Amino acid sequence: VLVAFYNEWALISISLQVDITPAQGEISVGESRFFLCEVIGGAKEIDWFAPTGEKIEPGRLDISVIRNDETSSTLTIYNAKVDNAGTYKCVASSGDREAEATVNLKIYQKITFTNVPSPQEFTEGDNAIIVCDVISSPPPTVLWKYKGAKIQFEKDVRFRTLNNNHLQIQGIRKTDDGVYTCEGRIKARGEVDFRSIKVVVNVLPTIRIRQAETNATADMGFSTLLACDADGFPEPMVAWARNNVPLESGDKYSFNEDGSEMTILDVTKLDEGDYTCIAKNKAGESEQELSLKVFVQPKITYLESQTTTEMDEQVTLTCEATGDPTPTITWSVGTRVFTEGEQSPDGDVLVRSDARVSSLTLKYAQYTDAGEYLCTARNAIGETAQPVYLEVRYAPKILGSVTVYTWEGNPANISCEVLAHPSDVSITWQRDGFQLPNANTSNIKIYNTPSASYLEVNAESQSDFGNYNCSASNEIGTESKEFIVIPADVPSAPSITQVQPYSSTAQVLFEEPESTGGVPVLKYRAEWRAVGRGKGVQRVYEVKDAGLSSVTVTGLKPETDYEVKMSAINGKGEGDSSQSVVFKTEHVREPSPPILEGTLQPKGNSLKVKWTKQDDGGSPITHYLVRYKAVNSDWKPEIHLPNVSEYVMLIGLEWDTEYDVFVVAENQQGKSKPGTLTFRTSSEPAATTGNHHPSLPPPLLPSLLLCVHPRLTSSNSTHCCIMSRCVCFLFACSQDVSKEPIVEVRTEEEATANHDAEGHPEPNETTPLTEPEQVTETAATVLDLPLSVPTNSDTVTDTFDLSQSSPVSESTTLTSSITAPPSDPPNPFHMTPPNSSTPKSHTKPSISSTPSPDPANVTLLVDLGDSPEPQAEVPPVVPSEEPVPVPPSPHSVVQPDVVSSKVTENELESPESHKSTTELKNVMPGTGAEPNTLTQTNATESKA
Repeated sequence: VLVAFYNEWALISISLQVDITPAQGEISVGESRFFLCEVIGGAKEIDWFAPTGEKIEPGRLDISVIRNDETSSTLTIYNAKVDNAGTYKCVASSGDREAEATVNLKIYQKITFTNVPSPQEFTEGDNAIIVCDVISSPPPTVLWKYKGAKIQFEKDVRFRTLNNNHLQIQGIRKTDDGVYTCEGRIKARGEVDFRSIKVVVNVLPTIRIRQAETNATADMGFSTLLACDADGFPEPMVAWARNNVPLESGDKYSFNEDGSEMTILDVTKLDEGDYTCIAKNKAGESEQELSLKVFVQPKITYLESQTTTEMDEQVTLTCEATGDPTPTITWSVGTRVFTEGEQSPDGDVLVRSDARVSSLTLKYAQYTDAGEYLCTARNAIGETAQPVYLEVRYAPKILGSVTVYTWEGNPANISCEVLAHPSDVSITWQRDGFQLPNANTSNIKIYNTPSASYLEVNAESQSDFGNYNCSASNEIGTESKEFIVIPADVPSAPSITQVQPYSSTAQVLFEEPESTGGVPVLKYRAEWRAVGRGKGVQRVYEVKDAGLSSVTVTGLKPETDYEVKMSAINGKGEGDSSQSVVFKTEHVREPSPPILEGTLQPKGNSLKVKWTKQDDGGSPITHYLVRYKAVNSDWKPEIHLPNVSEYVMLIGLEWDTEYDVFVVAENQQGKSKPGTLTFRTSSEPAATTGNHHPSLPPPLLPSLLLCVHPRLTSSNSTHCCIMSRCVCFLFACSQDVSKEPIVEVRTEEEATANHDAEGHPEPNETTPLTEPEQVTETAATVLDLPLSVPTNSDTVTDTFDLSQSSPVSESTTLTSSITAPPSDPPNPFHMTPPNSSTPKSHTKPSISSTPSPDPANVTLLVDLGDSPEPQAEVPPVVPSEEPVPVPPSPHSVVQPDVVSSKVTENELESPESHKSTTELKNVMPGTGAEPNTLTQTNATESKA
């Protein structure tokens, strides 16, 4: 008992002691801190009290109180706030004993950014306020920076700091956007913090119209484009509207990716109007109006054909048309265009137009007014036309020549041609009140067609001449017409106006007879002779469709006086001759230059050069010389061709190059002036076939083709008479000797049109220089071709002097007839027959014998004719080192001077001094042809 009493007394006598660790505290807002309260003396209870004096109960989240054991308790403050600051008290009690301790907690606010949005967007031009809310204790000092540099407010008055530390920019610009820095500072603590703010300045869209008003054409399936370019930030989106109705992509409208271009498909007139372009972005929206003007091509909406009767009431054709702009309407028929108003002084035709309607009125329609009329509507956009038909019903109209000329025994046709509508017409013939034919008119026949009747009268006596009546009728009316049959007469004499003499020919120009006798002139007869030499030569020239105003007389001697006269021939007969005109032929001279004609071949780099022989100067042409060159280049080797050659083919020429071609004719008197031709080859096609001619194998590319009519190859007195009409020789050379263009030469039968064609600059006949020897076996009588109708002239025969024809005389190929008077012993005329050679004369050039060619190197092509011709032996053809005789072929004999053309000493006149001659030579089999031995270095193609 004594011990227990002692312990209780001891406890009572000991006082309580309270300690708080730490003794004080200072934290920032948001931080957490705990305090330990320790009690000495054995406390029964330990409590914590807030600065407000309120006991802090356990279980709170922001402030926690935990009794650790009998002697301690812990106070924990989580996420301290400013209002948590103050003095906290720890009180320990045990019975009647109590002790306490306090701790002062200070809480300060660190720099804290409570509201700093980024990015912050503004619209250009607005007064922008950049928000930056920052707190601290003590309150911070706020600084503003732009792109890292402190904003100098005194330099730009647009910038200023508001009381709440926000930054204001008055009238913000696009150049003001970027990164701004909001920086807070506490000098007492040296504390600093900042935030970066991205400022974006949006720009309201602006619209640029490419074309405020757009024109389009309707109803043609066309599309049109409306475009507006929008600028702004961010990039605006473009939309379209019409009448406040948004337009969407579909069958009518289509848009590009950003919507700035709108295509209106298949434009019609309904699409005309205003369209709105709308551009939108964050800054707002803008809009702009565009106008679409739609034009409409003219369209004829009403047109109706009409029917009327000739000379009846007026008829009107009406045409209506629409379009924008309003179209103008015109009327036309054939090539005649009607203008507005009256078309003739009497006002029979009247055109009236009003807005979209036009009318064409014919007051008294005639049958010639019938047909197709054209209504044409046009405006600035286009035009359209439609036909309308006017039908005019009328009584028959009888056409045809009133007078018909004929003679007894010659049937004459009287044409009663009828125009009528309706075309169901009845036609009858009468004479002296009696219908034809009848029992007394056996010499009359009638031939009918749906639109004509032909009365054939075979005049047997004078009584058959006179009047004949044709009557035609239909449901509209009847028409009659008198025809007169008149006896025909022979034509009067033509009038010779001029004679143009040459060495061996002359061109006679004349005027037609004043009177044709009522029937056309069918032929003209020319008769000429040497003055004082007795009877002359006659020749008949047929009149072609184009008429005849000049003829060529041939076979003349140089420097000789001649007289010529002419007469005209019609179906009735031959009229009187004109007065004789005397002329004198020119002296013997060199030939006239040939006339050249060039034809570019389809391949484009080949040319056919054809020439027409002119006057030979009184001496036969011996050969032709051909030279050609590219402009600004050297002349190619001269080509030596026979006198019968008509053209040369230049193949494989350079593309797109200009060439000059000279052709010279040469006789014993010398060379003619060159006939010249300039041409340009075509541009090279995209794909060519190379240098080889497609029709020849490569080994035969360099070749020369000569096609010679056998009857034109005579020399001396030897005949070249074969059944073929064309003999061709092909000379082949090795391929690798030259890359010059291929030259093809072809000769054909001379055209007779050179004699008869009107307006020839010079005739093309040949005549030897001297009087020939009399060779009876080569003389022939030339008979005049009979006329189709009787003539009043006697047939005269004679022979031509053999000296008047050359080895190549076109007179042998004339289609017109030739009449020669009977032979006159003192002044005989002789003529070379078609297949004879020229007789010997001392002026004829001598031709040496030439050996025959190697058959392996010369190909003879013979085109057999229908009728046989007499044969004649000729010397061998092509020279070679070892002559090999070739017997004459039974079907073809070739004159040597035709194939091997010998070059004379005279050179072809050309601007360049360089001249060379290419001859035709043989290439022996098994040997290579050297360039200097080739017949033609620029090889020619062979064509039969």
